[in-house]
Amino acid sequence: MFHMHNPKSVLTAAMVSLVAATVWCASSAAPLPEPTADVPKAAAKGQATAVFAGGCFWGVDAVFKHVKGVTSATSGYSGGASKTARYEIVSTGMTGHAEAVQVVYDPAQISYGQLLRVFFSVAHDPTELNRQGPDVGTQYRSAIFYADPEQQKVAKAYIAQLQQAKSFPRPIVTELAPLNAFYAAEDYHQDYLAHHPENMYIVINDLPKLGQLRKQFPDLYVNR
Repeated sequence: MFHMHNPKSVLTAAMVSLVAATVWCASSAAPLPEPTADVPKAAAKGQATAVFAGGCFWGVDAVFKHVKGVTSATSGYSGGASKTARYEIVSTGMTGHAEAVQVVYDPAQISYGQLLRVFFSVAHDPTELNRQGPDVGTQYRSAIFYADPEQQKVAKAYIAQLQQAKSFPRPIVTELAPLNAFYAAEDYHQDYLAHHPENMYIVINDLPKLGQLRKQFPDLYVNR
């Protein structure tokens, strides 16, 4: 996220992102269709994990922290090696890592398919290739890191369903890859929106996502 290191670029990026965010949120006025294929809800309370990447992890993390049935969301890195899972190195875009979020949830309260629906509806724009808003590079790519064949099947089917329904004006470019490992990011990245709600990047890029979550999924939104 170059905006952290170059104050001048924050203003420029923010202006560009404001237009992009406004257009995207306007086009996302209604939630996407429910997945026709999904993992059945569990009969008893339990714990499952999903890993998503959709640009800067601050916003994706914040969205899932406000979803009913989610017990925790952790910002981190997936797709590369452990020795390169550090912010300064990931920021080069040369590590194979994507800024990702590990979502721990209760499968008796919310299904994997419902998480996917939130991910595609409000957490990010799945039609942007190797970027998200003002952030450019492979580390900001859209990706789903599946933990098992069942997650892979559901995610693949949902992407195909959205493509067939022409839910987006451009093709979905979300990468579907096996989850080899997830590495938690540095402490200062965790709960970033909650700690920095007045940060201009957060105000322009991420708070609108929470607004869309509340608007599109009132039954899933939790005010934490």
